[in-house]
Amino acid sequence: MAMTGKSKMKTIAVYSLKGGVGKSTFAVNLAWASAALSARRTLLWDLDPQAAATFLLASEAEARDAARAVFSRNVDPADLCRQTATPGLDLLAADTSLHGLERLLFDLGKKKRLAKLLEGLEKAYDRIILDCPPGLTETAEQVLYAADLLIVPVVPSPLARKSLDDLVTTLVRRGGKHPTILPIFSMVDRRRKLHAHALDTHGDWPYVSYSSIVEQMGVRRLPVGAYAQQSLPASQFAAIWSAVERRLSRD
Repeated sequence: MAMTGKSKMKTIAVYSLKGGVGKSTFAVNLAWASAALSARRTLLWDLDPQAAATFLLASEAEARDAARAVFSRNVDPADLCRQTATPGLDLLAADTSLHGLERLLFDLGKKKRLAKLLEGLEKAYDRIILDCPPGLTETAEQVLYAADLLIVPVVPSPLARKSLDDLVTTLVRRGGKHPTILPIFSMVDRRRKLHAHALDTHGDWPYVSYSSIVEQMGVRRLPVGAYAQQSLPASQFAAIWSAVERRLSRD
């Protein structure tokens, strides 16, 4: 599935109004697929103060307290990007300074700040994956303006589906520019009636099964494809990434 030739950098945001849906798990595994399967120069930018993606990819992360500085001062994001164990995949790590990012962005009043920072990375990367904090926040407003594609993990339950509907309604009311939405079912267990019904109702949505293999990421601190590439979840993440590439190629 390796890609050849040059293409314009694309930004893919992994976002949800609510937490606990596997957002960081998707961000990490899709970033791995971008670098390892598509041979894209890939950056995972962790914007979530909880720093789950950073934990999973940076086994010896430094406490630099600099993640917010790229927004507040003249700090080049490229100076904070670090290599990961996966060739072609870099990480711009989250840290505790992001807890103050919402207030900072509100005070700056610059809705295009993130988009401008991403423009500065166009020569270095083909794909940038944003792991976003949950909720309709100032950071989310920045992401909605800057991203080319919005991946929304949804646990197949009535409340989780409601969060997706709420997001769509919010985007319509908000007006203006927003990225295409790609909903994905997360942590699917076909033995559960609600899950099976959701898959039957939305048969065109990609999904990733609930699996202990995925849970091992927290112990191994690696993407699934790095330690279980022949597993079902690894093939599901790879298929989702193929769908992402096809969608981006149409834009």
